[in-house]
Amino acid sequence: MAYAAARPTKLKRRVGKGIPDEFRGLAWQYLSGGRELMQQHPGHYAHLLTSRSDPVDLEIMRDLNRTFPNHVFFHQRQGPGQQSLFHVLRAYSAHDRQVGYVQGMGFVTAILLMYMSEEEAFWTLTALLKGSSLHPPLEGMYQAGMPLLQQCLFQFHELLKQEQPKLGGHLEQEGVVPSMYCTHWFNTIFAYSLPFEQLLRVWDVFLLEGMKVVFRVGVALVLSAQEQLLGAPFERLVEGLNGRKFSLLARHPDALMKAALRIPVSRRLELLQLQYQQQVAAAQEAAAAARGSSGGGSTPEEARYPVVPVAMGPS
Repeated sequence: MAYAAARPTKLKRRVGKGIPDEFRGLAWQYLSGGRELMQQHPGHYAHLLTSRSDPVDLEIMRDLNRTFPNHVFFHQRQGPGQQSLFHVLRAYSAHDRQVGYVQGMGFVTAILLMYMSEEEAFWTLTALLKGSSLHPPLEGMYQAGMPLLQQCLFQFHELLKQEQPKLGGHLEQEGVVPSMYCTHWFNTIFAYSLPFEQLLRVWDVFLLEGMKVVFRVGVALVLSAQEQLLGAPFERLVEGLNGRKFSLLARHPDALMKAALRIPVSRRLELLQLQYQQQVAAAQEAAAAARGSSGGGSTPEEARYPVVPVAMGPS
């Protein structure tokens, strides 16, 4: 995108203030790279819709009623919204057999369909999952073993401890880990968790800057509730972190974005990614050595995602 390359600071500032709703769908397509992909592959989406039925079709259909059931566009069983959602998800599962379909993808696709046509939503989803010149690929969030999700949970755990050691230590002491409360923050880009006004503002920045805004918003939400969380036992911690009662969500969306965007994460996420990759590599080596000493074999999946816990304790 020429404007993004020529005036990145100005674009970042404008997007941070919120994209006007009437321009949001088109802006998201350009920011993601989906518009470019659609122009490069005319007719491909229509061709995918003609592909033969697949067992994943039943899985997609089963989840349709669970995706924004109270939203006017999706609440009608087999209505226009659900049909569009089914078409896009089915087309993507045919387009990318390695990823196929995972439930979290439905919420991401549904948000896109609120602002663009089926074909536009398909290519925007494709750009997000496969990556573009502006975005690294997100397909690891949905692939077997969910490697990107595992990395994000590790990074969030460590980032929260760095931002607020006392609260991070309390959560750790009580045995509360990110997978208990923020998996859906990452694999739906908050589509499952935030009120709609705040969600759209987060997505504006996400389409420009990628996943780091999810970390920023997540940390900001948890820190806004630290007075209630500090000293709370396990059950209240899990309940509080899984709810929508964060104080920031009762305020104007500007408050959430200002609190989130003032948290510096870029360099720290890079370092934590490296740390995570080193731990995974060490776990894979240990698993390979254990299999070698026992004379057992391994499947390709076991080799990629060894069942050896990655440490999430003190850095």
